[in-house]
Amino acid sequence: MTASVTVATGFLRSPSVSKSQNTSFLFTRQRISPKNSSVRPISASASELPENVRSFWKWLGDQGVVSAKSAAEPAVVPEGLGLVARRDIGRNEVVLEIPKRLWISPETAAASKIGALCGGLKPWVSVALFLIREKYDEDSAWRVYLDVLPESTDSTIFWSEEELAELKGTQLLSNTLGAKEYLENEFSKLEQEILKPNKDMFPSGITVDDFMWAFGILRSRAFSRLRGQDLVLIPLADLINHNPEIKTEDYAYEIKGAGLFSRDLLFSLKSPVYVKAGGQVYIQYDVNKSNAELALDYGFVESNPNRNSYTLTIEILESDPFFGDKLDIAETNGMAETGYFDIVEGQSLPAGMLQYIRLVALGGSDAFLLESIFSNTIWGHLELPVSRSNEELICRVVRDACKSALSGFATTIEEDEKLLEEGKLDPRMELAIKVRIGEKKVLQQIDQIFKDRELELDVLEYYQERRLKDLGLVGEQGEIIFWE
Repeated sequence: MTASVTVATGFLRSPSVSKSQNTSFLFTRQRISPKNSSVRPISASASELPENVRSFWKWLGDQGVVSAKSAAEPAVVPEGLGLVARRDIGRNEVVLEIPKRLWISPETAAASKIGALCGGLKPWVSVALFLIREKYDEDSAWRVYLDVLPESTDSTIFWSEEELAELKGTQLLSNTLGAKEYLENEFSKLEQEILKPNKDMFPSGITVDDFMWAFGILRSRAFSRLRGQDLVLIPLADLINHNPEIKTEDYAYEIKGAGLFSRDLLFSLKSPVYVKAGGQVYIQYDVNKSNAELALDYGFVESNPNRNSYTLTIEILESDPFFGDKLDIAETNGMAETGYFDIVEGQSLPAGMLQYIRLVALGGSDAFLLESIFSNTIWGHLELPVSRSNEELICRVVRDACKSALSGFATTIEEDEKLLEEGKLDPRMELAIKVRIGEKKVLQQIDQIFKDRELELDVLEYYQERRLKDLGLVGEQGEIIFWE
């Protein structure tokens, strides 16, 4: 069992951005959860709004996108800017429609003055580069839109070192640092391959902070999963804020044709719920994101326990003497050399997790299950305990890993909850505390699951017993039947 212990002891790792080679996962939607507060629509108090917002609204009018009949308009709201209903809006009613000529996408970058330089870039990098260049161009056609974009968000990628220190022990911290390292590497390549060789095309002094800004804008505001569009900024539509009380993402927006005889496309935004005149229009950003993901993407978290999760990372090490056999079995069953399992507070373990970890820990006298004769049935066998030694090993290793992760936090759940009760916290500090509490609760839950399992080791039924029963060699009381 030594080899299996070696394999399993390092299984719990904090996944970083390198968890996926597909950077499309980096881009989703926008900012912050709603709070109860008054709203100031443009039509009600235009003089109180920043000039840049008024200019933006006028620009949209000049483009024929909005008019006196528009259902919603920009307004100052607790989240910063949002969309407010100018009249009652029904459920699934269209709130606004934005033509493709006003979208910012990889196509926009390709058609711009720097388009010839964007061909070999990742789509999101080309859009980021486009945004940076346009931001520094006072005569940019996108000037009024760029002027309403924030300089930063509360996403953890914009936190100071002191603020990040409050995330000590969390996977959110490691993911944030991983994202920042990823961005620095991407900018370094961009600087060497594009910016320096083409200084005449770009303003001087573009820095990694500019690149970080563009990344933050895309991460927090870009729409994805659209028909034929993986990454697109939609001016005005991207002011829509998130409401946790809206439980579905379905039908909130879509791409459709502009008309029967038109080749143009429209981005159509709908309200998933009824909104009374003067109320803010909301959507659900993503029902499946954890609080850590919401914090990294948008800079907010929810109180919903189902948003609390922790990712267990389990891997088959190349040093395992059965590495090839285990990898073949894993791949045959839709897994890989490394498995990522998101454990959610209050929910059972993810499908396939116990099978995968039993496979990783398989060794010693249990290794016969890796023989080719079992290749078509082993995954089914792994649904149930293989042997006491295998089950004991996975329980011990998981519990040790949970305890190790919990020891990385500087505070207890009780101490964090007391801080929340006392109130008067900076928003980022409050976010950090809520993420710490959530991750610790899930780690304690995982530990308890495997602690309970340890207590059942003597009464669990293992492979050899099941096999004997199938052969009719075990009696009703569990005794082995012998013949003379």
